[in-house]
Amino acid sequence: MKMATELLMGNEAIAMGAITAGVNIVTGYPGTPSTEILEYVFKKNDGNIYVEWSVNEKVALEVAAGASYAGLRSMVTMKQVGLNVSSDPLMSLAYIGVNGGMVIVVADDPGPISSQTEQDTRFFGMFSKIPVFDPSSPEEAYDMIKDAFEYSEKYKTPVLFRPTTRICHSSSIINVTLNKHTSNIGHFHKSPDWCILPKLTYENHLKIIDKVKNISNDFSHYRFNNIIGTGKMGIVSEGISYEYTREALKIIGIKENSYKLLKISTPYPFPEDLVAKFLSEIDVVIVIEELEPVIERELLYICGKLKLNKNVKGKLSNYVPQAGENSIKSIIQALSQYFNISLDKYRALALPKLPKRPPTLCAGCPHRASFYAVKQATLGHKAVFSGDIGCYTLGNTMPLDMVDTCLCMGAGVTISQGLHRAEPDTVNFAFIGDSTFFHSGITGIVNAIYNKTDIIVIILDNSTTAMTGHQPTPETGFTMMKEKSTHIDISKVLTGLGLTYIKIINPFQLDKAIKTVSDAITQTGVRAIILKAPCVALAASQKCCYINNKCINCQKCLDEIGCPAISKLNGKVEIDNTLCIGCGVCSYVCPVGAIYTSKKHKN
Repeated sequence: MKMATELLMGNEAIAMGAITAGVNIVTGYPGTPSTEILEYVFKKNDGNIYVEWSVNEKVALEVAAGASYAGLRSMVTMKQVGLNVSSDPLMSLAYIGVNGGMVIVVADDPGPISSQTEQDTRFFGMFSKIPVFDPSSPEEAYDMIKDAFEYSEKYKTPVLFRPTTRICHSSSIINVTLNKHTSNIGHFHKSPDWCILPKLTYENHLKIIDKVKNISNDFSHYRFNNIIGTGKMGIVSEGISYEYTREALKIIGIKENSYKLLKISTPYPFPEDLVAKFLSEIDVVIVIEELEPVIERELLYICGKLKLNKNVKGKLSNYVPQAGENSIKSIIQALSQYFNISLDKYRALALPKLPKRPPTLCAGCPHRASFYAVKQATLGHKAVFSGDIGCYTLGNTMPLDMVDTCLCMGAGVTISQGLHRAEPDTVNFAFIGDSTFFHSGITGIVNAIYNKTDIIVIILDNSTTAMTGHQPTPETGFTMMKEKSTHIDISKVLTGLGLTYIKIINPFQLDKAIKTVSDAITQTGVRAIILKAPCVALAASQKCCYINNKCINCQKCLDEIGCPAISKLNGKVEIDNTLCIGCGVCSYVCPVGAIYTSKKHKN
């Protein structure tokens, strides 16, 4: 067996572990912090693995389930909010079961760093009665993903694999097995058991209850649920918090004979036998975990069940922060309190606060022009702007201030419909991107057309899934496998839905864009305007905007559009030609014609 030592990011380690495990099909929808898993499988694919960016997470999970029915090993990748989208098939799949191993990788985002919620996927495992694996490092993730496939096939159940942001995006040196991957042809054996009907559901529910007990017993002996230390003060942890805890213990000088540290790598079904034995050997215990007090509640349950008089400390007793990421600093504070150690000599460990860097649209982003055009067209009108998930969510920041609501993927279109029903005299706009249109926007537009709702849908089409790394969309005409595919035209989809008011305009043609939006305001019913221009990262430019001596330093260009290429230096407005691509929005805003577009000056 050939081995190679590689420096891998956690997501890359998960991908390589899945390849080593013999995964046959990988599907998913891009979402930080999970995106690189599928992309790295594609990068390392020898041609024997089918890889697909699906239009949304529900579709991805169902495609993978079909392959699993036929005996192939499948993996699905998404972030925690994507699990909400796929929850319908997920819940039913727990009852139906699988054939080939099926691992659903759901990257949680404590903080959150790039998400709408801090939801904890471990609860989804408990809710759906699906096993959960929780790696504590990239090395462990590489090995654990292989175990996840084995457990899935052993118990004929899908399993959830829960890395968090710091696992996904940290790097480690990993010994990778260089197996030659072989392509498999699945075979689907027809059986009534694949059809979920009420009688079968009841019978399978009883089987699941027994299965959960068996997996719990199995997990009590699982190799990554381990204990270090010999003391009477107990610590229980999981995931990256376990690694932080070990480091914090070293920093504050707590010896292993003073504590007993248990790592829980399989939070559901909970390894009760292992934990009961652990509790019997300690006097008091603190639980350090992200995000919810999942393990803490399980410990309290076991203590009650077995009548163990143990003091369990954690989130519920405010020993550990209730929300956000754990850190070595926060864990040092919790452990110092737990072990009754003064923090004074550790205060020097605190790093200075980093300067705040609010997110902003890139210089030259077409969305900035789109928002500005709509803003100008709606001056004097009572309007509400419902936003969505993507780069264009940043339209809510000043000075654009053009996103009044943002809930979840596709919700801008439907939230605007509810707002219209509440305030019919308001002009309701719904902003949605091209990738999100295919993900979950179409059904909302169907609903608006069917129910004759008076809204204006602004489709911000930049020809890519930009925020997560420029993945292809159904509109691009090629797949993740680099195969040429059907170019699915958004305007034709809208026409097929029966929509007659469809306008397509380049947002950088600001006069035309403003007039197009102004005209739409005077109409009724569902109106769609596609503001189409490529993402700045895809559009190479040799142009730049420059300021001439007509400038009166009014700073309107600085104050109205918020372009990061424009700044104030030594009391004067300057344009950074390393950022500027010459989109010309600032020249449109300038009241005295002091900004012009030309080829970039050579440095």
